[in-house]
Amino acid sequence: MMQPVGTGLKEMVDVNAARIVGETLRTAGYTEAAITDMLGDDAFAARKKDLPVLLRRVPETRLGTVVRAFFLVQPVPTADLTKAIGERGVGALEAAGIADVGDEVAVQMRILPVADLLVASDDDPTHEDDLRTDFVAAYTAASRLADSLTPRPEVERALDVGTGSGVHALLAARHAKVVIATDVNVRALAYTELNAALNGVRNIECREGSLFEPVEGETFDLIVCNAPYVVSPETRWAYRDGGFGADDVSQRVVTTAAEHLRDGGYAALLVSWLGFDEGKQDVRPLEWTDATGCDTWILPIWGGDPLTHASTWNDHLVDDSEAYEQAIADWTSYLGNLGVHWVSEGGILLHRRDGAMEHTSRIDQVDEEDLEDAGDQILRAFESRAVLAEMDSDDELLDANVAVAGPVRLELSLEPEGTGTIVMRADVNLDEGTHPSLEVSADMIEVIAALDGAKRYGEVIESVASSLDFTPAETQKLRREALEAGRELLELGALCFE
Repeated sequence: MMQPVGTGLKEMVDVNAARIVGETLRTAGYTEAAITDMLGDDAFAARKKDLPVLLRRVPETRLGTVVRAFFLVQPVPTADLTKAIGERGVGALEAAGIADVGDEVAVQMRILPVADLLVASDDDPTHEDDLRTDFVAAYTAASRLADSLTPRPEVERALDVGTGSGVHALLAARHAKVVIATDVNVRALAYTELNAALNGVRNIECREGSLFEPVEGETFDLIVCNAPYVVSPETRWAYRDGGFGADDVSQRVVTTAAEHLRDGGYAALLVSWLGFDEGKQDVRPLEWTDATGCDTWILPIWGGDPLTHASTWNDHLVDDSEAYEQAIADWTSYLGNLGVHWVSEGGILLHRRDGAMEHTSRIDQVDEEDLEDAGDQILRAFESRAVLAEMDSDDELLDANVAVAGPVRLELSLEPEGTGTIVMRADVNLDEGTHPSLEVSADMIEVIAALDGAKRYGEVIESVASSLDFTPAETQKLRREALEAGRELLELGALCFE
């Protein structure tokens, strides 16, 4: 059997050597854009079967040598890599435990450029059929979602639970003075320390242990967790299978994260939950968050019945029909015995509001393809919810100064409805973050367009009603809609208080 990747990973990281490797790879132009330009848009999703094609696309250039060695994890002549990253860079590779160096350089792990970071991990298409149980992934689709859903205020202390490669700890380190990264997988912590050194980051502390155990009694301003949340009968991989029954690991992450949040703190948690009755898929996360004392935002992203869930998470077996069929049978049987109707995966966001006696909850479906960096939108949304929660009457909202926040697009369209009937549709769209959309009346579009933060919300409504020559009854109807739609758009982060 081929030896799995990452065997050269050291428990004690040579920080200076790893820093040199990071510097020389950046100097060589090793970036996401460079890889995409060279290998195509699907390069980062490459699998073992794609390697012959990708290797033919690699040019005989210095950057091509770097891509062949670190992205495709292929041995390259030492002389060629020396030309590409210099003697200093090649010398640092072995000292850092990243590669074996002889006549050829054989990199023992994959190093991916993720935005402006370099992330070492076990992600290697040449070994996709032979993943070790303590496999450490780099930046998966789930990682991207957790990143996109993390608010990023400047904070004192941040916590990355189940850190894996450490990518979320690295991202948090940019806006937190101290970051604690925990993981039960010691190889994950070794990768986190290596990646911190590759990127010159010095404010991350790694602690071994399950979930929140290493930080018992401590509180944080920001908590991020891309949990091993997959509901399955397996305990095969540490990065995927939490080792708890049903969705218990997700419940534990949500409830315990709340206990470790400081007043004013935020948590961004990627988890999974089970639905046992049709049309009631999100009952469980509401039950989990109800006792947290936090304002919560539940964002389902993926979901499916037991068969869909089983087939999705066993896609890696599709070329082995016998193993694939057995896995589908095992997984669907497991979920069937639990009485599961639906499995959801998504984000749960928490905000511990200072001094709040009550908390608010909302649920919004998010389309993965539309999701972009939503950090600023999430901060605005929770800030607006905090203000709304303190209001005792509609008059207080009408007396507030409200403005458009972010790139809001107002859309009027004519759509056919029934035989020979055309109706006007009006929508307010936030073109960032989770990309929420709210259908409103054409008159409400006029109200949104007039918001500049300089006038009270009630004044704007009255001004629009006057410009449209509304009767008192029509004005009252617009006011009612503006109060309802205004609250919704404030809670979605499309509007904000000035």
